[in-house]
Amino acid sequence: MASGKKKLIGITGGIGSGKSRVSRFWSSFANLPLINIDSVCAHLLDKGNAGWLAIQKEIDESFFLRDGQLDRKKLRIAIFSDAELRLHLNTLIHPLAFEKMFEAIRKYEKDTVLVDVPLLFEAGWEDHFDYRVVVFADSLLCCRRIVERDSVDSDEAARTISSQFSLPDKIMRADHVINNSGSWFSTILEIIHLARLIALEKR
Repeated sequence: MASGKKKLIGITGGIGSGKSRVSRFWSSFANLPLINIDSVCAHLLDKGNAGWLAIQKEIDESFFLRDGQLDRKKLRIAIFSDAELRLHLNTLIHPLAFEKMFEAIRKYEKDTVLVDVPLLFEAGWEDHFDYRVVVFADSLLCCRRIVERDSVDSDEAARTISSQFSLPDKIMRADHVINNSGSWFSTILEIIHLARLIALEKR
């Protein structure tokens, strides 16, 4: 196993694919702990925390609000528009998130842990997981979900999608895939089948 005694399942997929919903259902159905890396990163970027301190001197002061907190919406738009900025900030934040992830993993008594990792392959973390699961959906559906969820226009949604590895690249690197393009009921059946399959496997 990549983690020694624990079986680690990394769940990823393009933005708007519904990977977090899939992760939450899997966690609930199988009674497994779930670590959400987006939440880990969000906490790291709170004022005064390690991520905030790491990027404070690396980005323009206009990305900070009057109280010192990050203007997360402005920064999000910037990193999806500027590949160089995105890469630079990722090199600062990803190691911190990686450390926090394994701190959390070690605290769980369960022998299997789910981790929702949006940038699993982009961050180069894939070898640290026993299973790499890619959740995917039709690109137009993903775009519509992003527009509705983040209150952005379709052009910005498309730029966000294009900033990540392509779906074929992710699928080629995956151990398993879940199609979340159809009804939620169909997706649930896929999750249950895969969860049971992995539970029976020994590594």
